[in-house]
Amino acid sequence: MISCLRRAGVEVVERHETVWDGREHKFGVGARAAMRLAAAELRLLRAAESASVDLQSATRVLAVARHGDRFLVETSRGALSATALVLATGGRSLPKSGSDGAGYEFARGLGHSLVATTPALVPLVLDGAMGHGIHAELSGVSIDGEIAVWVDGAVATRLSGALLWTHFGISGPLVLNASRHWARARMEGRGVHLTLNMRPGERFEQVDANWTAAVSARPRATVRSTIAADLPDAVALAVLKVLEVAPDLPLADLTRVDRRRIVHALTAWPLPVVDTRGYNFAEVTAGGVDLAEIDPATMESRVCARLFLVGEILDVDGRIGGFNFQWAWSGAAAAAAALARMSGAGTAGPGSERR
Repeated sequence: MISCLRRAGVEVVERHETVWDGREHKFGVGARAAMRLAAAELRLLRAAESASVDLQSATRVLAVARHGDRFLVETSRGALSATALVLATGGRSLPKSGSDGAGYEFARGLGHSLVATTPALVPLVLDGAMGHGIHAELSGVSIDGEIAVWVDGAVATRLSGALLWTHFGISGPLVLNASRHWARARMEGRGVHLTLNMRPGERFEQVDANWTAAVSARPRATVRSTIAADLPDAVALAVLKVLEVAPDLPLADLTRVDRRRIVHALTAWPLPVVDTRGYNFAEVTAGGVDLAEIDPATMESRVCARLFLVGEILDVDGRIGGFNFQWAWSGAAAAAAALARMSGAGTAGPGSERR
């Protein structure tokens, strides 16, 4: 994708940094992001113009149908006819951008089957009425943590990263990555709940051993200061309030039962999720057109010749970090190359035959 942008004359600013999963990622964001974006858009528009692309903005597609060897597309500005069609309509996430799920019905009408959709990479809403709903008082506080997704009584997956407490519940990279697992399990009618380990990478026994050692080494230290040594003080106070343990209680006076209750809270804090924030706040959509019905080499439909499907309309969603963008761009490049071969142009790009 970076090479493609550079060929179009778009400047790409690369910044390597280690993020949540320990991998390196590249970001096209600079100090003057708005100016760079405007310049990139202009260069891409010029590249499209040089390739004789007819862009019709503020135009809504109303219906798509196959008649003989051609596709008929009804739009708010009249009808179009083509020998090949690409559906790159997105999913249901961020409907204000125009991605309202209409593409799914177009695909279904052309013979495709759909995997049920749910929001993904979306913040989660917590029940503030439950005892462990401490999010409102911690709104704006961020911690590193590990979420365990429990499905039908067993841990289905564990994810680690940054979590942000908000007025409605939880967000941040860790939560966004966990959201699709919670939403899919709930949609399937399975028992699902989440727990948060505020000492990522450590289990109950290890943390309990550390607390036992701290009692001997620092008997006059308070339970509040002991928790706050690794977490924000506001989190320490919120946890102790729920547990009904006095924040200023010296470790020497902490009973074994209360010590283990604290350790359990730090390593398996229940997150009372009641819902996602929905498609309006979801970065991507999970589910979509069944991948078994797509040729991955060309992105052409296996059930409707000369129909191509790319991006979020397909049953693909990735974790946060640019992977969903890369999937959309790579699929589009594969489809463009296949269309160019069909037209006899050989390669996609300026000068390719219009279809």
